[in-house]
Amino acid sequence: MILHSSFFSTIFFLTIASTFSLGLGKVNASQNENNTDITEHAHQQEQHKNHQDDEHEHGVESILVLATRGSRTVSNEPIRVEVIVGEEIQEKALMRPGNISMLVAETGGVRVQTTSPALGSANIRLQGLYGRYTQLLNDGLPLYGGQASSIGLLQIPPTDLSSVEIIKGSASSLYGGSAMGGVINLVSRRPSDHFEGEALVNVTSRDGQDLTTYLASPITDTIGASFTGGGHYQHGQDFDNDGWLDMAEYERFTARPRLFWENDEGTSLYATIGLMTENRNGGTRIGQTVPDGSPFVQTQDTERFDVGLIAKGIAGDALNWTVRSSVMTQNHDKQFGSVAENDRHESYLFEGTLAGYSASSHWVFGVAMQSERFYSDDFSGFDYEFDVPGLFAQLDYDHNEDLSTSISARLDDHSEYGEQFSPRISILYRPNDWTIRASHGRGYFAPTPFVEAIEAAGLSRLAPLNGLEEETARTWSLDIGYQLGKLETSVTLFNSNVEGVTELEAFASEMNGSLNRVQLVNAMGESRIFGSELLLRYKWNDFKLTASYLFLDATEYDESNQRRQSIELTPRHSAGFVAMWEQHGKGRLGFEAYYTGEQRLDGNPFRQESKPYWHLGLLGEITLGNVSWFVNAENLLNIRQTRDDPLVLPTRAPDGQWTTDIWSRNDGFIVNAGVRVKFGG
Repeated sequence: MILHSSFFSTIFFLTIASTFSLGLGKVNASQNENNTDITEHAHQQEQHKNHQDDEHEHGVESILVLATRGSRTVSNEPIRVEVIVGEEIQEKALMRPGNISMLVAETGGVRVQTTSPALGSANIRLQGLYGRYTQLLNDGLPLYGGQASSIGLLQIPPTDLSSVEIIKGSASSLYGGSAMGGVINLVSRRPSDHFEGEALVNVTSRDGQDLTTYLASPITDTIGASFTGGGHYQHGQDFDNDGWLDMAEYERFTARPRLFWENDEGTSLYATIGLMTENRNGGTRIGQTVPDGSPFVQTQDTERFDVGLIAKGIAGDALNWTVRSSVMTQNHDKQFGSVAENDRHESYLFEGTLAGYSASSHWVFGVAMQSERFYSDDFSGFDYEFDVPGLFAQLDYDHNEDLSTSISARLDDHSEYGEQFSPRISILYRPNDWTIRASHGRGYFAPTPFVEAIEAAGLSRLAPLNGLEEETARTWSLDIGYQLGKLETSVTLFNSNVEGVTELEAFASEMNGSLNRVQLVNAMGESRIFGSELLLRYKWNDFKLTASYLFLDATEYDESNQRRQSIELTPRHSAGFVAMWEQHGKGRLGFEAYYTGEQRLDGNPFRQESKPYWHLGLLGEITLGNVSWFVNAENLLNIRQTRDDPLVLPTRAPDGQWTTDIWSRNDGFIVNAGVRVKFGG
C-alpha cells in the first residue's frame, strides 16, 4: 500500500527529532571513508591506513582502486579507472538521494538510459555499449545479480558509499561474462574509530520524499559495524494530462547492515546483508485508457535479499588469500495490462584467490563459480539455469618507474554457451607530466530474454528462445593525460566491435497475420563503436571547474536495407560543464550544464530523429555546524519530451509496449530541498 505524502513526511520529521535527541556532536570534517582493501600485503596495508581522510589534502591520485584486483592507486593503475570520490558522492546525494542514477550519469562516457517509460527504469551504458553489458558490483560482489535489472539502478541509495569505480571497456577477464562492457564498483564506507552518522530528509516539487540514514561505530578494537536504511516515496504524475503516468508512483524501503573485523595478524572479514522492498505503479491512471479503449496499468512489486562475505588473510611471506561469496534472490510480481508475470531471479558467487608480490610485480590467481537462475510462474518456457565455473589470473609488472603493464585472462566453462576465453592487456607509460594508457580486451555476454524492451513490456509476446549464440566484443582504448599545474587534461580514444548482438525481431502471428509477436535473434554483422572523450579539470582556491565532451560514431548493420545505420538512442555528440564553489564546513554553490545531441529513433511514429537538448541545474548548500540545508533545481529549461510529441503510441508495438522510447527528459523542471544532519565524531 502506498503511503500518503503527509504520513511519510511525518515519519521524516519524527526521525530527525529522534536524531537530535541522541545529542549532536561536532562533525568530523575529515570523515574516514572506506576506499581500502582490507588486509592486503604489508606494504599495501601501510598505504591503506586513513588514505582517504581528506581528498583535498591527498588528492584523487592517492585512492586505491579495488575493482582491478591489483589494489594500486589511480595514478599507478595501468587500467584506466574513473573514480568518483566521497566528496562528489556527498554532492550528488543532495540532488538524488534515492538512487545512484545522478551519481554515475554525470561521468564522461556514461549514459543513464531510460528503458521503461511506464515504470521509469533505467540502465547504464558505458561508451555507447548496451546497459546489459555493464556489471554492477558492491565492494566487488554482484549483490544485485550477474545481469542487474534496469530497475535495480533506481533502488540503490548512495548514502553509505565512499567511492565509485568505473572501468570502461571489456572487463570479462576480471569478472566474466556480465562485464563485457565494463564494471561499476560501489565501494562502501568503513567505520572509523568513533561513532558517527547522518540523516538526510529530502522533498521535491513533484511530490516525492526521501529519508536516508547512515550509522557507523566501532564495537571493539577489531570489530566495526555500519547500517544504512532509507524510505522513498514518489506520487505518480501525468504532466500532459493524456491519462498516462509520465512519472511512475513508487514506495521503497531499504536496509543494509555491514560488519567489519580485522585482527593484528592480517586476517579480516567483511559481511553484509541487504533488504529491499518496493511497490511501483505506472501506465494509465485510474479510469483512463490507451488508444484501443482499454486500461493498461503496469506495476512491479519487488523484494530483494542479498548476503555478501569477503574473508582475507596472509598465507606466508609475500602471499595472501581472499575468499568472496554472495547470494542474491529477487522476487517480482508484475502486471502488464491484463497479464500477470511473477518470477524469481537468483544469483550465486563463490570465488577464491591467491595473490603474491615482489618489489616490481603483483600477481593474482583465482577460481570462481558463478550461477544465475530465473524461474517464471507464468512463462516457464523462459526459465534458465546458468552455471559458470572459471579460472582467472592477472599479472601487474613495473618495468621501470615510467612503464608498467597489466595482463589478465579468464577461462569460463558456461553451461549454456561453452568455453569462453577473455584476455586483456593494459599498458601505462608516464614520462614527466604525461600519462599514457593503452588497453585491449575481449569479452562475452550470455544472452537472456531480458533485453531492454522485454524488461519494459514483459514476456507475453516473446517467442521461445531458439539457437541463440553468445555476444562477443573486442574493445580498445588509448588514454593520454597531461598535468599542467592545477589543470588536468585527458583525451581518450576508444573502439568496440560487438558480434552477435541480441535484438528483437517482429513477426506476424498465425491468428490474425499482424505483427504482434517478437523473437530474440542474433543480429547480422557487427556493431561498431568509435569514439573519443575529452576531459578538462581545473581547481583554483575554492572553485572547481570540469568540462567534458564525448563523440560517438556507433553503427549497426541494417539487414533490411543492406547498409549500416546509427545505433538507436545513442547521441553522436554530448558535453558537460560543472562549476562548483565549496568551503568545507560552510557550504557549496554549483552550476551544471549538459548537452545531449541528436539520436536515431526506432519504432517512433512521430519522428525518426530526436531533438538535441540542454539540461541545466543549480545546487546550493549552507552548513551551520553539523546541520546542512540544501536546495537543488534541475532541468531549468523545463525540457520534457511530451512537450514535443505524445508518449503513448497510436497502436501497441509488437513487443507489447504502449509508449515510445524516452530520448529526452520526461520530468520537466523540478526542485528538491532538504536537510542533512551529521552527528558523532
